Amino acid sequence: MSNYSYEEFLKDLNVFLKNEKIKDKESFEKEVKEGEIPFADKTISEVNRLKNIDYKDIETFTISINELRETDKPREKLYKFGPESLSEYELLAILIRSGSKKEDVLTLSKKLWIYMSKFHRISEITINDLMEIDGIGLSKACSLISALELFKRLNMRECIDNFSFCSPKSVADIFMNILRDEMKEHFYVLLLDTKNKIISWNEISKGDLNSSIVHPREVFKYALKYGANSIICLHNHPSGNPTPSSQDIDITKRLEDVGELVGIRLLDHIIIGYNKYISLKEKGLMR
Repeated sequence: MSNYSYEEFLKDLNVFLKNEKIKDKESFEKEVKEGEIPFADKTISEVNRLKNIDYKDIETFTISINELRETDKPREKLYKFGPESLSEYELLAILIRSGSKKEDVLTLSKKLWIYMSKFHRISEITINDLMEIDGIGLSKACSLISALELFKRLNMRECIDNFSFCSPKSVADIFMNILRDEMKEHFYVLLLDTKNKIISWNEISKGDLNSSIVHPREVFKYALKYGANSIICLHNHPSGNPTPSSQDIDITKRLEDVGELVGIRLLDHIIIGYNKYISLKEKGLMR
């Protein structure tokens, strides 16, 4: 008979329960900590994990399209249930239409979707990048790049329709399409008429990764040429972080001063990051 007493059993049980409680607490704290990470940062972290992946190294399994029921095939599924019912790789399958000699269209599309995720910025993806993949020729690569560009333009058109001069977000939404993926710093001026409608916008300067030289003369030259009543300035930070620098604030003050002299008011200066922006007007950094 064992010498293991009931009291010893209770003591060991208590120790075990305490250890489990500690594990649960550590697990909970980890989940909370991860939950505090912004979605964009999680996405960037995942992209960094994938950025060195080669298409040939991607392993995945997808049932052959020929083995699917008719209503489960991408095009039929799209027609019957709508585009929201399809996964990303099923949407890709519709665009590329067919697979390769080695891979079914769904397998090719699923691996292609994973491969495309390695690119932090959509603008990095080129036709030549896609054509390196067995089964993606010039026709399929052109279809994919065209679809990306068409989405970008349609999104910009919608943003222009929703433009409001008193809403920095509506302005940022337009230029997010233009500047989000740029690897150099670009400075734009948006011209508005007396009814605060967009006249046009112009690129004033293009700098390196660290700075962009902006002269008020260049900014207001366009404003005077097109008879603008007011302007909004925008530029991007290629780092993805839109926090204004001291140089950004100094440039804004100079533009405000010149605007008062020529009678063309600077309404805002917006800095575009990666899927985020900062309005100097909203931050109280302008008069």
